[in-house]
Amino acid sequence: MTIGPVMMDIEGTALTDEDRALIQHPCVGGVIYFSRNYVSIEQMTALTTEIRQLRPGILVAVDQEGGRVQRFKKGFTRLPAMQKFLPLYRKRADATLALVQDCGWLMAVELLAIGIDFSFAPVLDVDDNQCSVIADRSFSNKPEEVVELAGAFIRGMSEAGMAATGKHFPGHGSVKEDSHFELPHDHRSYQDIFQHDLIPFRQLLPSLNAVMPAHIVFSKVDRQPVGFSTHWLQTILRQELQFNGIIFSDDLTMKAAGSAGSYSQRAQAALIAGCDIILVCNQRSGVIEVLDMLSSTPGLLRRNTCLASMSATKKWAFETLATHSRYRKTCAIINTLVGL
Repeated sequence: MTIGPVMMDIEGTALTDEDRALIQHPCVGGVIYFSRNYVSIEQMTALTTEIRQLRPGILVAVDQEGGRVQRFKKGFTRLPAMQKFLPLYRKRADATLALVQDCGWLMAVELLAIGIDFSFAPVLDVDDNQCSVIADRSFSNKPEEVVELAGAFIRGMSEAGMAATGKHFPGHGSVKEDSHFELPHDHRSYQDIFQHDLIPFRQLLPSLNAVMPAHIVFSKVDRQPVGFSTHWLQTILRQELQFNGIIFSDDLTMKAAGSAGSYSQRAQAALIAGCDIILVCNQRSGVIEVLDMLSSTPGLLRRNTCLASMSATKKWAFETLATHSRYRKTCAIINTLVGL
């Protein structure tokens, strides 16, 4: 079954009539959850089941990175911010990489057990202590360490049956501005970016199912923010780096995306630039505006209508996880790491 290019959110812990109607719109291809949608494992499992009954083949996602960005907490293992692993890695690299792999596996099996396809993870940004919105979400301030640690996390996700999404291409860690609230500008040369921020993406692209570009203008490379730039997404990512996976836009309702105009104009710009799936979150009127535009502009739907590579490839049952030795062992270590 083909699905459309829009990933939308829902309003609460149960579907409204409007939610149901929008989920069945042919241009919708995914649902992303937020903390407001979650009450319990049972409630979320039932909600996801209903969504899939309404729209078979739809993708269901969440941001469950760990640390500050973990939408589901009650009943789930509290995951550390990824930079928590860095001091351990610098003391005992092999043991820490094994733990990070287990952490990626644990994060994935918990989500898969309630019917969610994937978390938008891992963060591949190199943290240079400039961007507060990234900070400890990054594995390290050194590209090579990001490659090692994020690579282990990806291996764990893959073992569990979850696709990996690297973000925020080509790197959000060297700007101070938070793209949720303003449009950051990075004035470094492409060579500087290539030899620093792009290293994790360049080396890990073969392991990634998807990439999410940043809402940042790299002024010496292109005047458009990356997510609206054909140069970044098609010339660099597709042609030079030979990435053949899925490109997700970052949320088009973020302030940094406003440079492209209205919600429908942002959606057009992202799709024309090369995004396969566009996220429109926390702005219901924006979702409707984008769907209306796409319904009357069928040419924008030509690129990618089947995203099976992002669907879960394994099933897990939450009630049986507690009996799994790897799960119990990893939870114990992670709880110590986060101070529980």
